[in-house]
Amino acid sequence: MRYLKLLVVFVLSFIFVASFAFAKPEYAKKEGNKACTFCHVKAGSKDLNDMGKCYAKNNHTLDKCK
Repeated sequence: MRYLKLLVVFVLSFIFVASFAFAKPEYAKKEGNKACTFCHVKAGSKDLNDMGKCYAKNNHTLDKCK
């Protein structure tokens, strides 16, 4: 029983953390389904490249980013 509780806590924690690890689908859809690496250093990473930093700085729009 103790292991079951531990497993449940682990799984719920993983789901919670994983939800913040990925780019938001609404941003990709809004910008014409760009690949993750358009704004991120590599897929699955929350580290932003120059385009991603510009996008974040300009209220999530690519209008001022080149």
